[in-house]
Amino acid sequence: LKFNMAKAIKVEALSKQYRLGQTGTGSFSHDINRFWHTIRGLEDPYLKIGEVNDRSEKSDNQYVWSLRDINIEIEEGDAVGIIGRNGAGKSTLLKILSLVTAPTSGSFKVKGRIASLLEVGTGFHPELTGRENIFLNGAILGMRKKEISRKFDEIVDFSGVERYIDTPIKRYSSGMYVRLAFAVAAHLESEILIVDEVLAVGDSEFQAKCLGKMGEITKGNGRTILFVSHNMPSILALCNKGILLDKGSVSFAGSINKTVQNYGALNARSKTSTYQGNGIVKEVRFGTAGNANKYQSEIKVDVLFDSHVPIKSLVVGFTIRDEFDVPVVGVNNRHYLERKLHAEEITKGRLEVFFKPLNLLPGVYKVDVFLGDSSIDIEVIEDALRFEVEESIVNSTNHQIDLRINKIFMDNVEWRLHHD
Repeated sequence: LKFNMAKAIKVEALSKQYRLGQTGTGSFSHDINRFWHTIRGLEDPYLKIGEVNDRSEKSDNQYVWSLRDINIEIEEGDAVGIIGRNGAGKSTLLKILSLVTAPTSGSFKVKGRIASLLEVGTGFHPELTGRENIFLNGAILGMRKKEISRKFDEIVDFSGVERYIDTPIKRYSSGMYVRLAFAVAAHLESEILIVDEVLAVGDSEFQAKCLGKMGEITKGNGRTILFVSHNMPSILALCNKGILLDKGSVSFAGSINKTVQNYGALNARSKTSTYQGNGIVKEVRFGTAGNANKYQSEIKVDVLFDSHVPIKSLVVGFTIRDEFDVPVVGVNNRHYLERKLHAEEITKGRLEVFFKPLNLLPGVYKVDVFLGDSSIDIEVIEDALRFEVEESIVNSTNHQIDLRINKIFMDNVEWRLHHD
């Protein structure tokens, strides 16, 4: 495989197949069959029967392609965000590049040393202290003892766990694990740093610190970073390039802004207009007052509920989140006692809620619903509905509104309760 010296990573026709429910190929007969085909110079017979890895569909096929025919090139010094829905193949790709697992077919070439942070606690021994694990993990990542000793104080200071450095890490929280592991990986003088979602278990202060460190690594030292995360603001802040994976294949590769836009469009294709539930909330659906895809339209949402226990002072609320899971609209009637939906106890009914035009920017939005009484939430349904605001009907004078504190917004919502 010819390798351009300007490329940090080059992947050609890379694929990874798994057999569900088993380790290895799953049976001695399959191993023999594969061996017999191999010595005759024939293709693996099981490579032809695999399906794409779609977690939302049921199938009797035992073989799935976690990755299929991946072709990517990553330049030296790029910060690349790898995004996609759960099961898209992001972690599998990073494990292959980190030599944790081997590809089924295809090839890849990496220029330079890799520091990987794939799972919480990877490369750590729970019985050893933080100090001992720094030397152990550093050695696993390829650091020499002198290099670790020279950077030891800097690693401990960055991690923020100095007080516990001589305590066995089995007593660490998951956030402390990640603090120490990231500090070691970030201070290794590697050419490539791979980080897979683990920063999500850290607190916001440490996440910001890590993003700053990764930005410093790429801009100051010209090192390459592969960053997997579902936190789109972090991806946009850190990365300049993006790769979107969908069902094991590359759906898009290019600038990070375009990649995130394509990710939003991918989610839009799976937007839902009805939720069916088995709890107290039986159904949530968009009504017919307006088209939820139209910027100017009023949106109507119907909530059908049926409770065995009478509910007094019924409270219903909605949160609308953008494609980055940031709340942009939130409304409920809990803090407005003069707007009680029903003063007496109620067990069953249908609530119609009319939202006046929401003044939202283009993109995909998710609707969370909660139902409760004056003191507690009885049932919370995340991502009950989705809708898309189309770009073609937004003019440049419109602005996003943030109504997480929504006293004013209550005047733009109409509630109608029908009950038995």
